[in-house]
Amino acid sequence: MKILVINCGSSSLKYQLIDMENESVLCKGLCERIGIGGSKVTHQAKGEKVAEEVDFPSHTEAFMKVVDLMTTGDLAVVKDKSEISAIGHRVVQGAEFFVKSEIATDEVIDKIDEISPLAPVHNPAHVQGLRCAKKVFGDLPNVVVFDTTFHQTMPPKAFVFPINYEYYEKYKIRRYGAHGTSHMFVSKAAAEYLGRNDLKMVTCHLGNGSSITAVKDGKCIDTSMGLTPLGGILMGTRCGDLDPSVVCYLEEKIGVHGQDLSELLNKTSGFLGVSGVSSDKRDLENAAKEGNERAKLASEMFDYQLKKFIGSYAAVMGGLDCIVFTGGIGENDAPVRANACANMEFLGIEIDAEKNAVRGPSEIIEISTPNSKVKVLIVPTNEELAIARETMALVK
Repeated sequence: MKILVINCGSSSLKYQLIDMENESVLCKGLCERIGIGGSKVTHQAKGEKVAEEVDFPSHTEAFMKVVDLMTTGDLAVVKDKSEISAIGHRVVQGAEFFVKSEIATDEVIDKIDEISPLAPVHNPAHVQGLRCAKKVFGDLPNVVVFDTTFHQTMPPKAFVFPINYEYYEKYKIRRYGAHGTSHMFVSKAAAEYLGRNDLKMVTCHLGNGSSITAVKDGKCIDTSMGLTPLGGILMGTRCGDLDPSVVCYLEEKIGVHGQDLSELLNKTSGFLGVSGVSSDKRDLENAAKEGNERAKLASEMFDYQLKKFIGSYAAVMGGLDCIVFTGGIGENDAPVRANACANMEFLGIEIDAEKNAVRGPSEIIEISTPNSKVKVLIVPTNEELAIARETMALVK
């Protein structure tokens, strides 16, 4: 069975074709700048990579180009799109309507669209991608895999917000979390690596968007992101947790409201807002080395908040057996891992500086010392494979 995995952004289409017989990636690529001019596609297969400028007025044309790249030319990997058994789509927000992966019927897609206000940056793009995929691929089964599903095991004391309970009952305002597919994948991989299912684990998915999750006995019991992916630790352009009065005060002082205020908190805050330099952690580190104090502050805030989440989740779980680092920053930024684990010996956390120096491992790396009571692991995430597995199981 061959599964096409899709992750649609508002102006992008990321794809992988996976042969589930051996879980190998036959090809992968990215269509960029869809609908905004200067669009291009990058396609990788058979150990080679090609890039091409193509006009993509919409996601429909991007999907058609992906089919063309997979089926024709030197880097073709299937003879015809009929060889593809199903398409798995990443969807950020499923709210309480979707507690598991689903076949993407028109009714399911409409509901995903309806709850877009809970993930305004992501869900509209996913809906667009789903509708275009159904148009291009016809009757091929489409499956939606939700980032929120893994977090559905949180108890009410973790997901209910301390506002009028009526707002939860009427509008479903609560903590949903995100990155659940990644947290599920790496927590399972870590449990298999350690040969235990009864683990108290903190999984740290760190990248341009970051979230931390408490996983006890394989189930999520708390997570850092909230109603939308804006909450939790500060991120590339997102503010993370704030005193709600900050929002009211900003409205009063600078006169921003509604969508403009959402843009400010989602797209001009975080690393970018604090540093004034960049939303990319690597740029902050370079700027800090050159003496930029605000860039240094942004990095220190990130490390500090990460440590706070690890400590608080150890407290609510009544102990800690394992910490997992994953995502672009989690897998590649040794100083972040070192700072998050520094002076944590009282919790049984010790890491080996030499082992921690690794960047972007292709397999699980244990970076804790032999004396560390808590295992500290770098686990490369693979959300595409997790989505493909979910898709295959549901289609079968």
